[in-house]
Amino acid sequence: MIAVPEPELTEREVIERAVAMRPALLERQPETERLTIYPKDTHEDFLRAGFYRMLQPRRYGGYAFGLPTFYRVVTEVARGCPSTGWALSLTAAHVLQVASVFEEKTQDELFGDEGDFRAASTATPVGVARPDGDGHVVLDGTWSYSSGSPYSTHYVGQTLRAPERPEDPPGPLVLFVAPRSAWTLLDDWQGVLGLRGSGSHSIRFDEARIPAHFTREASLLDLPVEGGSLGSKLHGHPMYAGRAASFFHGELAALMIGTAYAAADEYARIIAERPLVLDPGRTRADLHDYQRHLGEALAAIRTADAALRATADDWMEACCDNVSGRAPFTTAVDNRLALVFVTAGRLAWDALQGILFRTAGSRHARDGARMQRYFRDAATIWSHLGPTMAEPLARRVGRDRLGLPSDDIPLIS
Repeated sequence: MIAVPEPELTEREVIERAVAMRPALLERQPETERLTIYPKDTHEDFLRAGFYRMLQPRRYGGYAFGLPTFYRVVTEVARGCPSTGWALSLTAAHVLQVASVFEEKTQDELFGDEGDFRAASTATPVGVARPDGDGHVVLDGTWSYSSGSPYSTHYVGQTLRAPERPEDPPGPLVLFVAPRSAWTLLDDWQGVLGLRGSGSHSIRFDEARIPAHFTREASLLDLPVEGGSLGSKLHGHPMYAGRAASFFHGELAALMIGTAYAAADEYARIIAERPLVLDPGRTRADLHDYQRHLGEALAAIRTADAALRATADDWMEACCDNVSGRAPFTTAVDNRLALVFVTAGRLAWDALQGILFRTAGSRHARDGARMQRYFRDAATIWSHLGPTMAEPLARRVGRDRLGLPSDDIPLIS
């Protein structure tokens, strides 16, 4: 057992800490983009606040807070700086899958003596896991878009099982966890439109050896959890028996909603400070049209936020039902929850780009303007693989409701 840094810390308090950080995160936005990752001061703030340990099991020094709290913190951090919110979320999230599917011995070794665990990840498989005959596997290759990797202590990745014979095709998907000592961070996160400070660097494994029990045959987007998991039994918490795909879609929704809130904050500031050309004693905030634009945008963003929070509760309830035996957490349930999360993200994106950015004025589309940064960041979030799954998810959910088979509809082409 590893002691929790603050045994009495509550979910409300951790959310309040995220809200209180907003002014500092706003001020650090330019530096975050310049560094390609949030500065060390922010990292230290997150360590003290307990943000990296929100989903971590209490057995290993975490708080085991639920998804509603995790998403609220991610939303609030993204409201201060979308790049920072992205990097935090995609570093603090993957402990949930590690704690869910690996056996006790592996978790004991991964969390160590202090429970210091932060893991970047990507779901795209690279290379093969080649056994070395000595209880280890060898990894070789480059895993791109590893958001949050500069502050990660571990990496959660996908590869393929090496074939038994050279002429055979690679085997099934392999999920692995590798310590920081096994890989090299590449300085290649430049030249992107948005999320420039998300630390989404590539990482490189050069014939790196990791213990074989740090791997298991599984897909990160389709972890087996029906009836409970190794993690839910080990930790006595149903959250560790939840489907991962919908959880990841919820992350993207929280980030988009936080970014849209940030744009609404900036819009309110812009119109309140912009004097009218023919009546300089008044500002755009006095005009009905701009008041309406802001109100319509806020209604859409808050609706998206309400959907995010309610669906996070539904995800937790699905975990409880799964562990108790009332109802398994099936792929159909996963699809339904994921589609709501995607729809919430789209509501926020439409409000940001279709109302706030469009009517803020072209001077706020210049380099260095926060509104431009929010538009760039949101556009990059919306280009992620997750939102592209909206149409196949909708087909799957419709077919599930009609009692038709849906597993044959690919989510990724």
